[in-house]
Amino acid sequence: MRTALVLGASGAVGRFLLPRLVARGNRVLALSRREQPDMPGVRWLRGDLPGGLPPLPPLDAIFSLGPLDACARWYADSAVGCARIVALGSMSAESKRDSADAGERALAARLRDAEARLMDAAGSRGAACTLLRPTLVYGAGIDRSLAPIARFALRWRVFPLLPGARGLRQPVHADDLAQGCLAACDQPLARSRTYALGGGERLPLSAMLERVRAALGMPTLPLPVPLALARTFMGSARRAGLPLSGTMIDRAALDLVADHAPAIADLGWTPRTFAPDASMWRMA
Repeated sequence: MRTALVLGASGAVGRFLLPRLVARGNRVLALSRREQPDMPGVRWLRGDLPGGLPPLPPLDAIFSLGPLDACARWYADSAVGCARIVALGSMSAESKRDSADAGERALAARLRDAEARLMDAAGSRGAACTLLRPTLVYGAGIDRSLAPIARFALRWRVFPLLPGARGLRQPVHADDLAQGCLAACDQPLARSRTYALGGGERLPLSAMLERVRAALGMPTLPLPVPLALARTFMGSARRAGLPLSGTMIDRAALDLVADHAPAIADLGWTPRTFAPDASMWRMA
């Protein structure tokens, strides 16, 4: 029985990866900042990265699903032995590299530094590391992009739309990412590689929001907001719970998609199209 350590196990992807690992016969150690009850096949560890992990047994695989920089610092400074590492980063490492916002540029730099640090540390120990860069993640009700918009609409019965937002988006379901993590772990071709992972469909931002509204499970009043006026309402929108910023408005006309042809070839990546339903906006 192989032992897998899952960092960020209580996040969106972890909620789908844990049962898949158990179904494969893995012994799973799952890390969380809060106390969690054990379940069949899963032993929860309480701790925090980079320095707050309890002693670990020999590991066969590590899956990093939380903040990549914390994982990279912990792994580089620890003596943990493991043959296989699969880590989730973000497409923001590239898409926000030249952002007008200094905070976003700093985030992109931290992500790239963390990728390099983790890959170098793994190589120095003879471990095989694969980095995965997903696009916009949804499906578990705890993402910070689509779920807050849905909850805002469910609370106020008003759904803000951006009819002029023609930039393409490629939302990817958290369960597809869980399958991608397992495929990367099993595939020798994925060693020391970085893959972009997007959803199975590219659609304009305006159309993506329309589908979210249609999948709420209750009627809401559509509120078209022209992009030229979006900044005017930005402060009020943030106070009401919408994750809106000036740079997000600026990117509404830009394509934020992934070239996942290498993942299709190496990992058999077959993500679903964007067909949300009401259950995806409720926190599990």
